[in-house]
Amino acid sequence: MRADGCSLADAPADMNRTKQNIREHVWQALEEARVRRFPGTHGRIPNFVGAEQAADRLCELDFWKRAKVLKCNPDSPQRPVRLRALKEGKIVYMAVPRLRELECFIELDPSRLGKKVTQASSIEGAFRFGRSVRPERMRQIDLIVCGTVAVNTEGARIGKGGGYSDLEYGLAREAGLVRQRTLIVTTVHDLQVLNEELPVLPHDIPVDYIVTPTAVIETHTRLPRPKGIYWEYLTKEKIHAIPYLQQLRSSNVE
Repeated sequence: MRADGCSLADAPADMNRTKQNIREHVWQALEEARVRRFPGTHGRIPNFVGAEQAADRLCELDFWKRAKVLKCNPDSPQRPVRLRALKEGKIVYMAVPRLRELECFIELDPSRLGKKVTQASSIEGAFRFGRSVRPERMRQIDLIVCGTVAVNTEGARIGKGGGYSDLEYGLAREAGLVRQRTLIVTTVHDLQVLNEELPVLPHDIPVDYIVTPTAVIETHTRLPRPKGIYWEYLTKEKIHAIPYLQQLRSSNVE
């Protein structure tokens, strides 16, 4: 709750707010409501009380049941989603943090994990028991689960900053791993769903479904999906820090 007694979700729209302003408000709201979990909120995709219930709701949906291959973010609040997916026999791809390796995704295949499924659902376990792969060695992705700091019912989403979720999506589009209408879903606390417009850039991924501990929201988003990598938004330093981007840029130039 805010100091004036209103929940953040009921705050009036203020298009002068920057993405970072909105992140700070959401992180503070979760802190004040005492619904944060380790490792905290500020500077990250916030872990929240009720993450398991949100995962349960997601797993009841038809598109989840149909999906055989997921791309899921590695953050703590989505661990229950990764665990449910692996227990149900779904293949899960997680990006290497900051895409810092040439083999920039980790493949978690339940058929190879055996009894290590629970351990492998954590980021540490994924690195220990998963298999590092390049995008061209990955399977077609049926569903994307992304971590979120703030989202609205029109499908606009704000991450923790850095743009890595958008880059991962762009890489997947470039490699033909996702289609134009591959569903994108996020699991968040109810306080992260805002009743206001959010700033959106061309490379920002929209979400089709928002799943909270108490609700499933289909956004019917009209926001365009990124068509690939938007090089004009990337600095030379960022490209240099991501080996796969370096390679892709070189091949495009040639």
